[in-house]
Amino acid sequence: MATSESVYRAIAEHDVVFRSDCPSRPILDQIADKWSMMVMAVLTEPRRFNEIKRRLDGVTQRVLTQTLRRLERNGMVERRVLPTSPVGVEYSLTPLGESLREPFAHLYDWTIANAAEIQARRRDYDRRAPRKPATSNPTSSRAS
Repeated sequence: MATSESVYRAIAEHDVVFRSDCPSRPILDQIADKWSMMVMAVLTEPRRFNEIKRRLDGVTQRVLTQTLRRLERNGMVERRVLPTSPVGVEYSLTPLGESLREPFAHLYDWTIANAAEIQARRRDYDRRAPRKPATSNPTSSRAS
């Protein structure tokens, strides 16, 4: 398997174009999604839907449901119906999902290590960036 450094070097040397039909695109879209990453981080052990939701401040029920379905469809998460009354469901990582734990940990560590610098650069950019003039609403100036 190629290392990320050799992959980046090959891209630079061969002018690789990231084609719109590349099979990696929908996978990267899924795993790079913030809610997918957070759901997978929370699944250190099998958890029920509401337990996952409580651990992800700000996620809506709809978004969490969609995220879990996409993760299940892509083989990252397994959904298991529990023989309880009322029926319960729990989610857990599959071996494929578990294999993302280490790369996610590196990405998370990088994020924490660089958060202050990124926030400072955002503030600097926002101070320098030209402001768009406010546009008037053409319907608000109509005579009655």
